Amino acid sequence: MATRQATDIIIIGGGVIGCSIAYFLRKAGREVMLFERGEIGQQASGAAAGLLAPLGPIPGEGAFADLLLAGFQQFPALVPELEHISGLQLGYAQTGSIRVARNPKRLARLKQRFKTWQAFALPLKWLDGDEARQREPRLAPDVCGAIFVPVEAQINAARLVQAYAMAASKLGAQLRPQTPVARILYEGTKVVGIETSEGEIITCEHLVLTAGAWSGLLSSLIGTDIPVRPLKGQIIALPMLQPVLRHILFGESIYLVPRNNEILVGATKEEAGFTADVTLAETDQLYKKALRLIPSLSSSGIERRWAGIRPATPDSHPIFGPLPGMENVVLACGHNGVGILLSSLTGRSITEYIVTGRLPSLLQPFQATRFKES
Repeated sequence: MATRQATDIIIIGGGVIGCSIAYFLRKAGREVMLFERGEIGQQASGAAAGLLAPLGPIPGEGAFADLLLAGFQQFPALVPELEHISGLQLGYAQTGSIRVARNPKRLARLKQRFKTWQAFALPLKWLDGDEARQREPRLAPDVCGAIFVPVEAQINAARLVQAYAMAASKLGAQLRPQTPVARILYEGTKVVGIETSEGEIITCEHLVLTAGAWSGLLSSLIGTDIPVRPLKGQIIALPMLQPVLRHILFGESIYLVPRNNEILVGATKEEAGFTADVTLAETDQLYKKALRLIPSLSSSGIERRWAGIRPATPDSHPIFGPLPGMENVVLACGHNGVGILLSSLTGRSITEYIVTGRLPSLLQPFQATRFKES
């Protein structure tokens, strides 16, 4: 006979979003069980470079800009809170960023972005090529302009996921890694529970889908379709230069992140299904692009290569709020590479929605209904 349990809220997906929601729900006093088919933080969250750089994905003013900037602003208070509860050091560093251009066409585009970004409440400064090289002497001699954003930051993504998970567990959340969900049990338009691959049945009042790139597959278990697809991203690590790289660099459609004794370089965007294999051709291309920004990297080789699978959506924006057609299913998925940045905001906001029944205004433009409307 199948084992039966009951809880208030079931979360499916143990990445940074699921663990953040579990943490904030427990802070709000709600009973939570989280199910993850693999290990906690094993997929995109653990592979991420941990950029806390909200300006890059922002094309201009609007709901997405508001979302990213609000998420970014939560980290200075979040980090000491999580470090205290979990006992982990999260590697949070406000290293600042420099976005560079190497030719007139890209320079014009970068100047336009600078003009657009001046509308936001983040400090930024325009640099000419020489000023950029004063800040990062190893930049290529053909760098002709740059945007310096002193407050953009980075964090160790893998540790952040574990910190959310440990903090949630210490507050009483039940985290169940290596426990795939085989069935979602529902009656009419209401989910009543789940059945694990071992035949265990857990009933619930609310179900939260935070399964990243796998969220679409899970939604099919209740006869719905969430437009989330997998998008592979590969990253490489190079040995740190001396003198050390001090800022996060953006250019040539890549980023360089100085961390400990390495420089992380990423990331590819590949339509490769659910395969996270590392390929030499794509990772070598990352290295070649890095050389265009910092030619002296030619004296070093690639130390490590890895890949993760991001959750992508048709408009490259996340999906929040109720699942259309279901009474008690909540979506928090499709973060498209900004899951680390939006982790705290998502956890707090989804908790507020479950507790009050009101979706916070920041999340309202990102409901799943927008795809049917378009």
